[in-house]
Amino acid sequence: MKVFAIGDVHLSFNSPVDPRRWDNAKTSKPMDIFGELWYEHYRKIYDNWLSVVSAADLVLMPGDFSWAMKLGEARYDLGFLGLLPGTIVGVAGNHDYWWQSLSQVRAALPANMRVIQNDHLVFGSFAVCGSRGWNSPGEAHYKEEDQKIYRRELLRMENSLKGVKGVRKIIVITHFMPTNEQHEKNDLIDLFLRYGVDSVVYGHLHADAARWKLPERAWGINFHLVSADYVNFTPVEIMQG
Repeated sequence: MKVFAIGDVHLSFNSPVDPRRWDNAKTSKPMDIFGELWYEHYRKIYDNWLSVVSAADLVLMPGDFSWAMKLGEARYDLGFLGLLPGTIVGVAGNHDYWWQSLSQVRAALPANMRVIQNDHLVFGSFAVCGSRGWNSPGEAHYKEEDQKIYRRELLRMENSLKGVKGVRKIIVITHFMPTNEQHEKNDLIDLFLRYGVDSVVYGHLHADAARWKLPERAWGINFHLVSADYVNFTPVEIMQG
């Protein structure tokens, strides 16, 4: 098993997807408003995914799956992900407004997809944990109301981590970069160190904002920024299971 990651795919299909007929694909929010790089980005994701991921592989996705506001509106985006090989494991992103009731979300997922919230999944010798995360203290636009959400996400992350036993490695998926722009060590990093996290996969940063990304290794942890545009709409291999 190979472990890949890609995030922030930002889908918005409003009809079923047939990869044999891309001309019929309809989206409610074409992403090329953010630049030519995003033109029909879903086709790039589909083709590139099939070129590197096999049915036996795992693909970690740190949120922002769909622009849908309600779960029912996300069904075609989830259906698209269901066409792809491999097992998908994800957490919510800040734009996943359709992600409300966890039980309803899980019931709506395609057969190849699983999500994490307050829990974890084990694949052989490693565990996958995660939570959405939030803006970190010390960021330029961090507000008082952010602190409550940040603390809640810390609790969710610890709930995910504390049940892990008997594995060689722990991989964390989180939507937000787990530090501020200055890469200051914080409570979330302390949590990763306490539980022996090996690697962290995150997204959220696009275009010029990718300059704020963490070093690939810090505090003895591997960090992977995998926003779709940053990785050229191609799942990147982060380890072999």
